[in-house]
Amino acid sequence: MSTLRKRLLARKSFDAVRADAERHGLHRKLGPWHLVMLGIGCIVGAGVFIMTGTAAANYAGPGVVLSFALAGFACAFTGLCYAELASTLPVSGSSYTYSYATLGEGFAWGLGWLLMLEYGLAGAALAAGVAGYLSSLLADFGIVVPAALNTPFVQGVMTDAGLTFRIGGGVNLVAGLCLLAFAWILIRGVSQSATVNAVMVALKLSVLLLFVIVGAQYVDSSNWTPLVPPNEGDFRYGLAGVLRAASILFFAYLGFETVSTAALEARDPQRDMPIGILGSLAICTALYIAVALVLTGLVPYRLLGVPDPIALAIDHIGLPALALVIKFGAVIGLCSVLMVNTYGHSRICFAMSRDGLLPPLFAQVHERFRTPHKGTLAVAGVAAVAAMLLPISILGDLVSLGVAFAFSIVAISVMWLRTRHPDLPRPSRVPLGGVRIRGVWIGTVPACALLLCLGMAGPVLYDIGLKAARGDVFPAVILGLYLLAGIWIYARYGYRHSRIGIAQRET
Repeated sequence: MSTLRKRLLARKSFDAVRADAERHGLHRKLGPWHLVMLGIGCIVGAGVFIMTGTAAANYAGPGVVLSFALAGFACAFTGLCYAELASTLPVSGSSYTYSYATLGEGFAWGLGWLLMLEYGLAGAALAAGVAGYLSSLLADFGIVVPAALNTPFVQGVMTDAGLTFRIGGGVNLVAGLCLLAFAWILIRGVSQSATVNAVMVALKLSVLLLFVIVGAQYVDSSNWTPLVPPNEGDFRYGLAGVLRAASILFFAYLGFETVSTAALEARDPQRDMPIGILGSLAICTALYIAVALVLTGLVPYRLLGVPDPIALAIDHIGLPALALVIKFGAVIGLCSVLMVNTYGHSRICFAMSRDGLLPPLFAQVHERFRTPHKGTLAVAGVAAVAAMLLPISILGDLVSLGVAFAFSIVAISVMWLRTRHPDLPRPSRVPLGGVRIRGVWIGTVPACALLLCLGMAGPVLYDIGLKAARGDVFPAVILGLYLLAGIWIYARYGYRHSRIGIAQRET
């Protein structure tokens, strides 16, 4: 047990972290503008195009605006923590690498495994959204995609007893193909991918602003009354519903963590990473709230529980030409998030593979394109399977859990580094200071981030447990099997092949 404990708490030295940063083999081509666009590219997508409708219809009503503000508030504290860590340890792997250098291999593996769940299922949810909007757009041109090809095998259905899951007859092949297509783009090179992403981000922001400006003229303010509908039991509306919706929308802010995964490809990471993280977060939160206000003002909130709520709202206005533009923008917007999410997923696996916790194929870099081509294709393939089989409601909840725990580890890592290594150069520091209690530095911002993140995870865990108690065990089974698989893979592969473990056995 002492040997196991020693391994689980073994930390990656700062010298090893810096050495990896020097010999990664990737091109440093991304500046602050690219990083802000990278963050916006991943943040503005599923949260506004898909999950806004689900959160409003099933949980918060027009109070979804408050849910966005609450989730954004939690992410603001976490973003400040990321900015400090990304400027102090400018390396690939994001919160995974931070936890490896601060809390040890056991925490790093657990967090890395959660991040793989987070990014993989987020990619699946995004691909499902692309399939929904694309099918709606094609239908306007008379091209009907068969339901069996754009609906998942498992479907979420809202009943009087709440959201339940049933086996359907389709497989979302359209979503799976979208994931594989963007994996191919990423394999071609990061600078080309960043350029494609910048174009798609500009298009989707223009379309969303158009939706806000035009849609505001058709808003029926009676749809906002009451702002928070009376609670109907469990998390159906009321303040409990607002909190539950915030926990759903939490995963939409995954984008600013994706910025931190690009540290090895940033030209000046100490300066550029904080700009990319905090800039993209501020822009996206303001846009989310504006779109949510217009959306719930156009359509009664109970009707918004569809995969393409913005398309529904535009059809409600009755402007066919605008509907085509908005749906096209939604497809482009979701595609940009899908590409950036797959990028972040592959870079997490790249970092874990270099540490020996995953097989070497995830760290193999293409001789010509200088990208981890095999790892990118592998993570896209796994996400494609999830997209074809699982509904957005399950995907969103599980992603939110991964995000909440990853963000919590980041907050803890900031406090640990300040406690154990107070003299490390920190170009970006969290504001508002902190206090030392028995030698441990407790920062105001990291402590608030930790509490808010755990507050976001609580409703999801409670809801999954409540469904399991009522006989709907599907979400709990998926989560349980995934966690067991992580333990098994670490025991059978990571424990034996990690670089730190090999070094310990040799000494």
